[in-house]
Amino acid sequence: MRTYVITGGTDGMGKGLGLYFLRRGDRVIAVASGEAKGRAFLAEAERLGAAGQAAFLRADLSTVAGMRQVVEEVTATTGAVDGLVFGAQRFRPAREETEDGLEFTFALGYLSRSVIGHGLMGRLERAEAPVIMNIAGPGGLPGRIVWDDLQLREGYGGMRASMQCSRCNDLLGAGFAARYPDARTRYVLYNPGFVNTSMADPLSQPGRAITKALARLFAMPVGKAIVPIAGLLDSPPEPAVTAFMRGKPLPLTGKDFDPAAADRLHEVTTDLLARITATRQ
Repeated sequence: MRTYVITGGTDGMGKGLGLYFLRRGDRVIAVASGEAKGRAFLAEAERLGAAGQAAFLRADLSTVAGMRQVVEEVTATTGAVDGLVFGAQRFRPAREETEDGLEFTFALGYLSRSVIGHGLMGRLERAEAPVIMNIAGPGGLPGRIVWDDLQLREGYGGMRASMQCSRCNDLLGAGFAARYPDARTRYVLYNPGFVNTSMADPLSQPGRAITKALARLFAMPVGKAIVPIAGLLDSPPEPAVTAFMRGKPLPLTGKDFDPAAADRLHEVTTDLLARITATRQ
């Protein structure tokens, strides 16, 4: 029995992957903030006859405390983690700040993946063929990191924040081998393209209705989108870090995967977390 930790595991692709693994007899820890969806996930697991294999870990991954809670609870309840899947993301049309004073998209979509990924490396390295699967946006829409305003206090836009988050995740993956040169864990960045999930829910009307209609017509269903991701989790690529766009390998070249930029982001992130920790003490 393998063990998978999935953020955003009670909705969309995270839920789809979780149920896929439960059906075949694996253990799944679904991490999310919503109690109702968590109960629904556990009820569905019970209907599959997998109640004993499913767990719901409620945590607010937009906060550093919530991120560290996941690391602590997973470490306390698992001997090894075979797959760590990052699927938690939520579009915000208007800028929101978390309790740590961070821009919401940056905190949830990037920082939680950094904190939890580094925090669970010990448990991942205990597994036979461990994988970190970062469902993000490599090879997708262009975007840039605003180094002098990472929290986008000026000129915020929901798409701008999402694209910055994607570029941060590209660098998070690109820097993995340098952080862990001897690790057996493989890091996979995966862009599934347009998938029919609940991502449009935060949009105002008529944008929400239009996006949902387009999704019904053109987006890939979750059940189909998760197949190549599950395949990569089952049979990890040989290189320490890889990136895929709808199953097609991407070259880890160019500014999106620049090693110097990856080091810079790592240093900025380390300093940011240290400041947040100091203010909470």
